[in-house]
Amino acid sequence: MSQPSDNLTRRTVFGILTAALIAPRSSAFAEASTILVHKDPKCGCCAGWVQHLKDAGFTVTVQETAQLQAVRKRLGVPGDLAACHTAEVAGYVIEGHVPAAAIRELLEKRPVAAGLAVPGMPVGSPGMQGGTPQKYDVVIFENSGRRTFMQFIGTKATG
Repeated sequence: MSQPSDNLTRRTVFGILTAALIAPRSSAFAEASTILVHKDPKCGCCAGWVQHLKDAGFTVTVQETAQLQAVRKRLGVPGDLAACHTAEVAGYVIEGHVPAAAIRELLEKRPVAAGLAVPGMPVGSPGMQGGTPQKYDVVIFENSGRRTFMQFIGTKATG
């Protein structure tokens, strides 16, 4: 049986479909895994949190600023959720010592929200190692309210 030279063969079609299915979607992944961190140049715990994100596979760009209040205001972070650094990833705001696992969950689920926050500086949270890790909430927030998104002890999710 002869093969037509101008038409696609089954093998060619299979090859094209296979390539399309397994082709890396690096641009979407890269965008979702790149985090811009706004931090005070004098803050040491922020550097620890940045390292935690890098260790988890995120690409991190750090922008040092002494004007964090203005950054938080521009991004809509509620005052009572403020912590020591503010980040942006894939259209979301990340405030404070949010574990990488919670950020990954946010990026996978893509809920309608402004972002995630860990208010204060809980002992044992990423960047705040030392002492006995506390249980703390990662809060998801938006204009209409907030709720607990995940709970952690140290960097380990609970429940």
